[in-house]
Amino acid sequence: MSQDIYSAEPEATRRSAGEAESSRASRGWWDRNADEYQIDHGAFLGDDRFVWGPEGLDEAEAGLLGPAASLSGLDILEIGAGAAQCSRWLAARGARPVALDLSHRQLQHALRIGDEVPLVEADAGVLPFRDGSFDLACSAYGAVPFVADPVQVFREVHRVLRPGGRWVFSVTHPIRWAFPDEPGPEGLSVAASYFDRTPYVEQDERGDAVYVEHHRTLGDRVRDVVAAGFRLVDLVEPEWPAWNVQEWGGWSPLRGNLIPGTAIFVCARD
Repeated sequence: MSQDIYSAEPEATRRSAGEAESSRASRGWWDRNADEYQIDHGAFLGDDRFVWGPEGLDEAEAGLLGPAASLSGLDILEIGAGAAQCSRWLAARGARPVALDLSHRQLQHALRIGDEVPLVEADAGVLPFRDGSFDLACSAYGAVPFVADPVQVFREVHRVLRPGGRWVFSVTHPIRWAFPDEPGPEGLSVAASYFDRTPYVEQDERGDAVYVEHHRTLGDRVRDVVAAGFRLVDLVEPEWPAWNVQEWGGWSPLRGNLIPGTAIFVCARD
């Protein structure tokens, strides 16, 4: 969940939030917080690294999209690309990436870093591409945690992938929703039901959502993947490495050594 500060100090609550409200809140939140996000995390993410989450698992090491040598010449869609760091890494391996994000300000940061990757501002639930446009699709904490209807997003990804394509995405590990979003010892005691799927919402004084994040259990995520027509190939739960001493919101070495923080779903379009 978000650790950044909205200027009006929004109220945090758990309540329903539909597609339109979630999308509007996400666009506004990322436009407002993109500068601070890049200042806080830009050094860790790098300009052209492919990092799957706060643990620091690197695609160069993990090879979840396939061997790096096999990426050359492939059309790859990155969803929720932010400043397009992952796409830049893919381009350096000879791939033809397209970086898509809902936030105009995040894409401005992508242009600030470099203009070698095509950028598209669009909602992940309505991808502006023809059927079978891409060989691979990926998302490192982008879009999926913030949408009310993940199956719609997955179906869109399935549509734009070619047969044999792979869809790999990372999200906050669902078990983390049962614990307070704190990096210290207070974040190690269960405080909520893992089975409570009520969205986490930050809302302004009018009650309008300014940040929304949606919880799905691990089983929900698997069923969503299957419902969209994908086959689940692997589920990766990165362990916290000894070299990583940073805290990132609720992620920290203390918690990372005890409970999983990230889940990465590797899916195939047969």
